[in-house]
Order: sequence, then C-alpha cells, then structure tokens
Amino acid sequence: MIPANYTIRNIVKHKITSALTVLGVSLVVFVFAGSMMLTNGLKKTLVSTGADNNVIVIRKAAQTEVQSIIGYEQAKIISAAPEIAKGADGNPLFTNEVYVLISLAKRKSDEKANIVARGVTPKSLELRPNIKITAGRMWEDAGSEIIAGKLAAERFVGCGLGEKVRFGSREWTVVGIFDAQGSGFDSEIWGDVVQLSDAFRRPVYSSLTFRMADTTQFEALKTRLENDRRLPVEAKREKVYYAEQSRTIITFLNITGIVISVVFSLAAIVGAMITMYAAVANRTKEIGTLRSLGFGRFSILTSFLFESVTISFLGGVLGLVIAYFLRFLRISTTNWDTFSELTFNFGISWNIAIWAIIFSLLMGIIGGFLPAVRAARLKIVDSLRSA
Repeated sequence: MIPANYTIRNIVKHKITSALTVLGVSLVVFVFAGSMMLTNGLKKTLVSTGADNNVIVIRKAAQTEVQSIIGYEQAKIISAAPEIAKGADGNPLFTNEVYVLISLAKRKSDEKANIVARGVTPKSLELRPNIKITAGRMWEDAGSEIIAGKLAAERFVGCGLGEKVRFGSREWTVVGIFDAQGSGFDSEIWGDVVQLSDAFRRPVYSSLTFRMADTTQFEALKTRLENDRRLPVEAKREKVYYAEQSRTIITFLNITGIVISVVFSLAAIVGAMITMYAAVANRTKEIGTLRSLGFGRFSILTSFLFESVTISFLGGVLGLVIAYFLRFLRISTTNWDTFSELTFNFGISWNIAIWAIIFSLLMGIIGGFLPAVRAARLKIVDSLRSA
C-alpha cells in the first residue's frame, strides 16, 4: 500500500485547490449541522418543559392547551385520583391552569407576536421545581400582578420587571422574572389562575397537571380517566405532550434542512471530483512511476480515494467548528402547533457531530471514487509517455 504521508504531501503541495475543496465541503457541513442543531435546540427546549413524573390532562381530541376546555367539576373529579402524589402540606400535587394567547409588541421590531399568558396556582411552581424567580417577587392573589419568563421579559414590550402590560381588559404589573432553565416556560407570562380566568371571562380550565406517586401506574390511570363517561379528557405524560408540540415545525425544518444540504452537497461533490480529476491529470507520471515500482491498481485507487476523503474530512471538521458557534445564537419563531412565540438556542450534541463528519466522508467517497478509478486504470507505459 502507498504510505499515507504521500497523500498528505500531495494535499499540501496542491494547497490552493485543496483549500477550495475544503471550504466547499465545510460550507455544506455547516448548513447540514446547523439545520440539525436548529431542530435539536427546538426539541430540547420543548421536551425540557415537561417532567418525567408529571401528567398533563387536556380535553379529548384537543391537540394543544389552547384548544382544550375542562370544566370545574371534571377537574375536581380528577384531582381526587389516588395515584396523584401528595405535597409536603399533605395536599395533592395537582394544578389547574388557564392557557390564553395574547398579542404583544416585540421590543426590537415593534411587530406583534403571540405570547402565552398562563393562569397557574402555587402548586404549579411546586410541580416544576426547576423554575425559580430570579428578580422581583411572586404576585399577590388579590392584585393584577404577573411574573414573566426571562425570555419573554427580554423580547416583549411591557414584560420587563416593573413594567405594565394590558390584556384581558385589565392592566397588569410585572412584579417578578422567573428562569425556567431554557424550557418553553421562559417564553410565557404567568399570573394567578383566578385572576386570569376573571379577566378573560373563562369559567373553565385549559389543562390539569399533576405528579404521579408511582409512574408505573400511568397506563392504568390513563385508561380509567379516558373511559370515564363524565370525563371527555386525554391524559399524557408531560414530556410526551410537549414533544408533540414541536412535531409540525420540526418536520418542516428537517425537510428543509435535508433539501438544502443535498443541493449544496451536490456542488461540493462536483468540486471534490474536479479537484481529484485535476490531481490525476497533473500526476500522471507519478502514477506511472508508482505502478512501475510495483504498486498495484488497488493501491493507486485507495491512495487517491484516501486523499479525497482526507480533504472532505478536513472540510467536515472546519464546518463543524464554525457550526459550533451557532449555539450562542438565540432564535425566535412561531410554534405552528400552538401559534405562540417560542425562543430557543441552537443545540449541539455528539450525535450531530458524528453525523456531520459521516456526511463529509460520504461526500469525499462519492466525489473521489471516479477520479480514483481513472487513476487506477492508467497504463504504466501511457503514463510514463504522457510525461
């Protein structure tokens, strides 16, 4: 076999063409990894919104909380379920919530966007211990006071600490900012469920959330609740529910990312192919010399193919390094399932890095195969004569 350092020397020797191919591959890998990081960041934000041992109940056939209606009597029946865990005060870890979409102006563009106003109870925070108030205080039940997620406070007019915002025929004062550790709740504003229900004249709840005392009993509880004729509801694990909220937009982003990556990769493959064909044409005498020294056709083929793969690998690493810095960017988009504004970061993972490198290697193999075959098929005499 031809030594690997021969390939490395040839890459360095033809540094301009090699560098251009590396840059082309890196651009494709950047787009490929970026699209995967985008969907991964969105998925992580929504999935982290739910807890493993929490259950959310919405009306049967409702896809989201915004479509769900649960009556007070139905909520009382469900809150008495023996499978619900008890809190430190001996009461069920159970909350009934109201979910309303309101339209507010963004700080930077002054454009209107939907944001979630969620009516909650004190148990809502107990069910989500990762949520902490980082500035200000909790609201008072009797007043028109609310708290805002840190991303909502940053992006929307009137949602900062001490600011006032008007919705539901009432003016509300933001008395606290909470951090939901990167979950979807960071993009919401919260208030007392009674106050928000009165403001929006909603004598019903949107959803019920509770913690299971024993998560292995979920299927039995789900079956009993959904078969109770008094309760036209559907129970889901909270993580599953929030994962489903991203299904439409993630599918769209995945398809878009694949299409763009395929189009760009075709250009990169052609670039790699041109580079390797040029290498074969410029090194015809070298190929003849190598053959005359006893290196077989297979050795020539693997050497040129290795060179193409090495160039693509370098491009893949460069593209991945550039894509890594996307994790510091924050994206805001409308969740098409809930019609609300959602803010999240690009999310990198080892899985994405591995697939990006594999993608770059495939481009190198495809782009370098035909030129490598051409080099291997050159005859010794013809190669030496052409020089």
